[in-house]
Amino acid sequence: MGERRAWADKRDEIMSRPGAGAAYEAARVRFELGEAVRLRREELGLTQAELADRSGLKQPAVARFEAGGTMPTIPMLERLAEALEMRLSVQLQPLREAS
Repeated sequence: MGERRAWADKRDEIMSRPGAGAAYEAARVRFELGEAVRLRREELGLTQAELADRSGLKQPAVARFEAGGTMPTIPMLERLAEALEMRLSVQLQPLREAS
């Protein structure tokens, strides 16, 4: 059987690969956007199907988005924001200030 390694060692190995940092950051953005939409939808008492109807999407698309499974376009974010009674705000930040 193979040698067991600590998770931290495995993570460091994976993150040292070319492009791993960018992929991780993209996944983080997808997750955070999906979570924000889900929390607001729940705050409004909407189901995924109701949000889909309001935004012109299909329920599975809303489910995938909320799970962080898709990177949305700006038009999609605008549709979701309007359906959630919110205003979309996109901003660029210097890397040293972004978290």
